[in-house]
Amino acid sequence: MKIQLKLEYAAFLLLGIYAFSQTGYSWWWFAGLFLAPDISMLGYTVNNKVGAFFYNLFHHFGVAVLVYFAGTALSLSYLQVAGAILFSHSAFDRILGYGLKYPDSFQNTHLGKIGKDNH
Repeated sequence: MKIQLKLEYAAFLLLGIYAFSQTGYSWWWFAGLFLAPDISMLGYTVNNKVGAFFYNLFHHFGVAVLVYFAGTALSLSYLQVAGAILFSHSAFDRILGYGLKYPDSFQNTHLGKIGKDNH
């Protein structure tokens, strides 16, 4: 099952890359902003609940799709870029095994436990 999930997330990553390619923006933007969604982890400086909320907000496929389609509907290419990057980044994280977070611990994700002690 893990291989199937990784293949699915790889397909999502390719879809996100394709969506970005349709924006006409330079690939430097993609490379430069690819890790930007991880800024959401700063929420963990407050506590686990706030951290999980912001992490999940910026790593949720549904949010990414809504941002992309809002950009399409409003003809705002920067929103399309943001949506494509959020989507691609989230897919990449899922390939690495980083899922959406539960509010009890950063290591507790919907894909299972992460971290050195859990492998």
